[in-house]
Amino acid sequence: MEGHIRAQDAVPHRAAAAAPADRYHFRFEHVSKSFESRHRGEEPTIAVQNVTFGLRRGEVVSLVGPSGCGKSTLLSIGAGLNPATSGRALLDEEEIVRPRTEIAYMLQKDLLLPWRTVRGNVEFGIEIKRYSKAERRERAMALIAQCKLSGFENYYPRHISGGMRQRAALARTLAVDPELMLLDEPFSALDAQTKVVLRRDLARVLQLHNRTTLLITHDITEALSLSDRVMVMSRRPGTILREVVVDLPDRDDPLKRSLHPSVSEYVTEIWNLLQVDD
Repeated sequence: MEGHIRAQDAVPHRAAAAAPADRYHFRFEHVSKSFESRHRGEEPTIAVQNVTFGLRRGEVVSLVGPSGCGKSTLLSIGAGLNPATSGRALLDEEEIVRPRTEIAYMLQKDLLLPWRTVRGNVEFGIEIKRYSKAERRERAMALIAQCKLSGFENYYPRHISGGMRQRAALARTLAVDPELMLLDEPFSALDAQTKVVLRRDLARVLQLHNRTTLLITHDITEALSLSDRVMVMSRRPGTILREVVVDLPDRDDPLKRSLHPSVSEYVTEIWNLLQVDD
């Protein structure tokens, strides 16, 4: 394990910033975010502080950390929905200052439109981008097949299970052909068996499409089974405590990877970093 865990210096961003910036497809550069108090005289709340790390093209990186440490705040900054107080997020070295079509953001809830069928929901983003009807149908049906929803394309969201709804949300996210995918605990509301199946489907789809992906999860095993690296965050104000390089095979098969003998060592290391017992 010693070769896989890289502790950061006293300044938390240094280890992640060591690689040349031009190697990163997406990155945070010295990002801090504070929120003004609603009560007069109180100091602003610092959500994240001096966060720097990057993702290479096609890489899957997970963020883990205590509740309230700023994980979702970072994703909203990366999506261009919430500006940083200081620092910046960049895609291909261009600062992200507003939502962009190259960036897809998938939340915990599927947010499918109830009046549209599965296919209609998958087509929604590319309909806005003015794809032709034939192009929309072709792309949607291909993704519906990849996400194992064939035969359910004409069903409405209320008629399918939670796991199938999440598959439809993933297909909708992929339909717009994003360069970067930001996933905020997409499986947290699902039962354990459905999670196992959807992790496998997600891993295979990400590998097939070579998508750069930043995933938030509270599940350490999920992070290890899906990711090339795991960034461990501190309590608020959130900083990067450590980068964990996941030197395990089978990124496209999370179940198989999760059964690898070394996984328990990674879990123990990350668990200790999180200081949950404290």
